Amino acid sequence: MTEKLRINLIPTQCGRFVGHVELNKPKALNALDLDMARAMQAQLDSWRNDESVLLVLISGTGEKAFCAGGDIVSMYQSMQTNKQEIPDFISEFFTREYRLDYTIHSYPKPVIAWGEGIVMGGGIGLLAGASHRIFTPATRLAMPEITIGLYPDVGASYFLPRAPGHTGLFLGLTGASVNASDGLFVGLGDYVAASGALPNLIKALGARSWRDSDIASQLSELCQAMSVAEDELPPMVLAAHQSTIDESLGPCNSAPEAVKAILSMPSADDEWLAKVQHSLRQGSPITMHLVWEQIQRGRHLSLAECFKMELIMSCRCAESGEFAEGVRALLIDKDKTPHWQFSRVEEVPEAVVKRHFASPWETHPLTLTGEE
Repeated sequence: MTEKLRINLIPTQCGRFVGHVELNKPKALNALDLDMARAMQAQLDSWRNDESVLLVLISGTGEKAFCAGGDIVSMYQSMQTNKQEIPDFISEFFTREYRLDYTIHSYPKPVIAWGEGIVMGGGIGLLAGASHRIFTPATRLAMPEITIGLYPDVGASYFLPRAPGHTGLFLGLTGASVNASDGLFVGLGDYVAASGALPNLIKALGARSWRDSDIASQLSELCQAMSVAEDELPPMVLAAHQSTIDESLGPCNSAPEAVKAILSMPSADDEWLAKVQHSLRQGSPITMHLVWEQIQRGRHLSLAECFKMELIMSCRCAESGEFAEGVRALLIDKDKTPHWQFSRVEEVPEAVVKRHFASPWETHPLTLTGEE
């Protein structure tokens, strides 16, 4: 097993085990690469029908990050050698990542995700589908793909439209960073435990005499017992802005209207809102349209359909060059001045947007076990 992914069996009092998967690339904030995705999928498949394994725990090494996203530097390198094409590496990476995410969503055993520290992009993909999602007061959640010419993927087409009001559209367009309380508010988490309490959770999982019936309910009791008091939760930020967000975005019928509405929100005395407006202003105009469109389509699609749509979108983003340019500006040359294909959201042709939803394959490569 690759050292980038640690696999362990935690013994319990009843003689059975908790399967523990630990992302182990702390210097890269536990970013998920292709090898890790393959190994994690294989391990979850192995434990699926293993009666000795009661449930699964997914965590990241260290307290700084659960997972800060996917390995986009490797993606950039493949896009550089396959310009105006869909690189095989890109197609395989996203296919395996989305299959892994869907496996977690549909897993027949309880899955705990310990979402401490930074949880971004692909990290949210690993977290969102777990049955028991635990944050800490130090958790920071974001899907900042607007800054790199991609779009919020890993199932976001399903969960963003189902967030309260228009907050999902707002998060997708701005890439806003939110805290644990807001993570609960938008439905991406279930509990908030004390920072650094992962060893306590592991100890509690092992010390419990699990009954054969209803493991999930017993796990819920344990997670609830570890939760911090309400006055220890960070104050909600996104939720505090919901009425303004809903009033601004409610009347919008297009991406340009939504972008204009967010940029028009009064932010002179609001540092958080001013920051997310800046991110939107600097973001990819193509991404703005993709976020709008994925929200409109995703609200009517099943989770499996969303993942299949996203694989098409992600491969098209790689083909267009917008994704590569965003990564170049942010992580390669680090000049933070991406040269987007269009300077304004109003300039993006409808045909460009439609191409991102047109499948390049006769047979879609993403097959999902237990597909809806």
